Amino acid sequence: MTAAPETLRAPLVVEFPFTRSLGPVQSAFLTGLRERIVLGVRTEAGRILVPPVEYDPETAAELRDLVEVEATGTVTTWAWNPEPRPGQPLATPFAWVLVRLDGADTALLHALDAPGPDAVRTGLRVRIRWAAERAGAITDIACFEPYEHGPDAAGGEPRPHDGAFDEPVTGIVAAARLDYTYSPGRAQTAYLHALAERRTVGERCPSCAKVYVPPRGACPTCGVATTERVEVGPRGTVTTFCIVNIKAKNLDIDVPYVYAHIALDGAGLALHGRIAGIPYDQVRMGLRVEPVWSENGRYPDHYRPSGEPDADYDTYKELL
Repeated sequence: MTAAPETLRAPLVVEFPFTRSLGPVQSAFLTGLRERIVLGVRTEAGRILVPPVEYDPETAAELRDLVEVEATGTVTTWAWNPEPRPGQPLATPFAWVLVRLDGADTALLHALDAPGPDAVRTGLRVRIRWAAERAGAITDIACFEPYEHGPDAAGGEPRPHDGAFDEPVTGIVAAARLDYTYSPGRAQTAYLHALAERRTVGERCPSCAKVYVPPRGACPTCGVATTERVEVGPRGTVTTFCIVNIKAKNLDIDVPYVYAHIALDGAGLALHGRIAGIPYDQVRMGLRVEPVWSENGRYPDHYRPSGEPDADYDTYKELL
């Protein structure tokens, strides 16, 4: 009996810092949180929006009429989170809640610290639990907590605020991160196993005959399954490329370097690869390249010039 193929799994992380500057409204809102003040903005129709926005969502008019609202409010919608993920507001199970703060007409999304889902309900009165250390970010609100001393109905009138603070926050850096486990299917598994043997294998569409590398298990053009495996390369042609001037975190490659689309011989579309062994400003469309494998590497470390004459444009123009 043939043994079942190994099921491949790999933990993957996509992470990058998102940096943005703040306009006068967002700057005042985040700086206010640092000072334990919640600011909203009044629209032309008199509605109070929290969090505030710079333009009226109904009329697109510029908004600058800031007001202060209460740190207490009412839960309008909620969902229980039994297994918090790293980086979420609380490490123990909590509820995601939309809270309409007293004096506001819209709701703010945040976490509610509650002992269990039975303790949460629409209409629950809550208040802000401020973080011990605040720097001018939404995390200055550590979470919400039940506020049993408040009335069942929202109260409090918004108060005008000029938005002026000492040392206002003018920009933020937010880390975007996605953790997940990837398990390739039949086609990708065969492709990865072949790479471990220093071979590149694609799959041919039975309808249009295009060879997909990496294989996808189906032709996205014809919509039919692909099962015929075809070994391609190892050499190929640079079809397009870019020069990278920003060093990536944890990547031990000096900048500038070239990242290119490479059409391997016999393939019906180009794959990605780094070009080395040639000055970055000499890389060009049509350059013929070959793979370079690192010791014990499961995929090519980079591609280098093969020494062949450049490919004619007509041979790869359909692969751009």
